[in-house]
Amino acid sequence: MRKETVILLLFVLAKFLLQYSLIGPEYELHRDEFLHLDLGKHLDWGYLSVPPVTGIISAVIHLLGNGEYWVKFFPAASGALTIGIVWKAVDVLKGSLYAKVLAATCLLFSVLLRINMLYQPNSIDILCWTAVYYCLLRYFKAENGRWLMAGAVVFACGLLNKYNIVFLMIGMLPAVLVTAHRRMFARRALYFAALAALVIVFPNLLWQYYHGFPVVKHMQELAAIQLVHVSRWGFLSGQGLFFYNSFFVWMAAVIALIVHKPFRRYRVFLWSLLFTLVVFVLLKAKDYYAIGLYPVYFAFGAVYFSRLLVCKGGVYVKGLSLVLPVVFFIPMYRYAFPNQPYAEIVRNNEVYRELGLLRWEDGKDHALPQDFADMLGWKELAALVDSAHAAIGDGHTLILCDNYGQAGAINYYSARGLQAVSFNGDYINWIDLSTPYRHLIRVKAKKGKEDEMEQTSPYFEQSVELGYVTHPYARESGTTVFSFRGATVDINERIRKEVAEKKK
Repeated sequence: MRKETVILLLFVLAKFLLQYSLIGPEYELHRDEFLHLDLGKHLDWGYLSVPPVTGIISAVIHLLGNGEYWVKFFPAASGALTIGIVWKAVDVLKGSLYAKVLAATCLLFSVLLRINMLYQPNSIDILCWTAVYYCLLRYFKAENGRWLMAGAVVFACGLLNKYNIVFLMIGMLPAVLVTAHRRMFARRALYFAALAALVIVFPNLLWQYYHGFPVVKHMQELAAIQLVHVSRWGFLSGQGLFFYNSFFVWMAAVIALIVHKPFRRYRVFLWSLLFTLVVFVLLKAKDYYAIGLYPVYFAFGAVYFSRLLVCKGGVYVKGLSLVLPVVFFIPMYRYAFPNQPYAEIVRNNEVYRELGLLRWEDGKDHALPQDFADMLGWKELAALVDSAHAAIGDGHTLILCDNYGQAGAINYYSARGLQAVSFNGDYINWIDLSTPYRHLIRVKAKKGKEDEMEQTSPYFEQSVELGYVTHPYARESGTTVFSFRGATVDINERIRKEVAEKKK
């Protein structure tokens, strides 16, 4: 086995070891992970929340036993593959082993550790951005049409994972037009590649059409609820934090694409970066939407930086350049990940506040970072619902939750194998009304729970408030479980009407 291959495999091993060390034992799965796992039980060409790829991977996770190890495996593997592709990009640019190690080090100790920490479409999204850029890099070097086809296939797969990758194309197309590479629009290979991409994504487009394009509604809700709290300056400042510890390599890439003659043919990547960032800023996008832009630039930066150091004393600078990304990442390792007990974070939260980590999507500061709070209290909630169901002792019981996190957590952690539903998110399409329900277990969030007993108990013979999530720092703290037995109305019909109303 070649020396370079061994070193790359060591980076892959280090990536997995780091990813599995980032989450402390007192934290549970994240709210979003529960939803994504449940997609695997309902395979389709699309969902209200995401395209179909996440559901396919979740089905594989279920086949592998649905354990937390496998839940974390796939995002970690996506990160490792991203490093591998950038390693190969350095090869294309005729970079040395030092350049490959530098690029891999920068990516290993970066924001990718945070992204790859959770089972979400973001990890594959960044992988696909990087892979598409790699294919374009190969094409721009030799203008071999096969790389256009490969890039189109990867782009289509990325689109079936997360629609965010469409911004790659929005930024790349004008970049190609303002450079000599515009001649690619005269090549048949480009249109065959575009046709292949369309064929791959067509089933999802058809699904969107038959379901009234829920992606549009999803984006409108995102803009109204979350993006309204996002500032353009916040987006731009966030870009500088993602790879702050290896900023000198990223800046070397920008300089190289401007002044380094061997990279002149790749200047299109600089234009693409500019156009894509402008679009994101205009749309007030979340800062992490743009992370997929950056990995390929570390290939350019590492190669150029290595060529600058072909001089006396360069070996010392090379050594320092490999150490700095690691040293400067150490403080972030302590604060950006849930590897500290939540009580300690609360006691020492000034640093978290200064770093902006306590700011939630509602625009306010809280005791814990939002992602951390979304990883607490779920087992307690599932145990409450299990107790409620055991007391009823009847299979004709509907478990109805306020949001997808509650429903997914019950489905994952229930010791009784219970399956909950919600009118929120994709769960509204998974409510099974073939069973005539006689009882209801209602999971109600703290906000709005006050009127639940008054509103629902008149339709049942017995009504009990069984308990609530007591974890003080869980985002679901105060979420209450109600038990309603012996319906005096047709529950199924009421649920059917409610579903129809929600879908309007």
